[in-house]
Amino acid sequence: MIEPTLALYGDAYERVDTHIQELLDVTGVRYGLLVDRKGFVLSHKEALWAPRPPALDSVATLVASNAAATAALANMLGERTFSEQIHQGENGTLYVESVGADALLTLIFDGSVPLGKVKVYAKKSITQISAILDEIKDLPPMDLGEDFSAGATALLDDLMG
Repeated sequence: MIEPTLALYGDAYERVDTHIQELLDVTGVRYGLLVDRKGFVLSHKEALWAPRPPALDSVATLVASNAAATAALANMLGERTFSEQIHQGENGTLYVESVGADALLTLIFDGSVPLGKVKVYAKKSITQISAILDEIKDLPPMDLGEDFSAGATALLDDLMG
């Protein structure tokens, strides 16, 4: 089974979530996602006024796939990487930028939001989020132990009958 590259939980999750929310608040972006390079949504926020979001799991998978293809293109052209991707349509824009080696900040917004403003504030957020991801990279994986597993199984058995 494929699992996310990063385990984002607890205080680290809250801090990343806060940075993404602040980015949405200051820029007017509709949706902000932190996606790992395997296509898992690690964190997401949406503006209160935003319409129903697209299928975020699908967006994450396609963004990660696109990032892999873009990395291959960069390599073919002698570049180490292309750190950002911009897809502009008639009514909306998708902006993706690398957050370290393991994650992608993905922002979805409409034509009323200036791309330059998004890029400036995204860079600041990426620096902050990258520092958080660096902190958790060396932490040992969370081990819930056999007591947790047995307790969860008993609760599920009681619930399901």
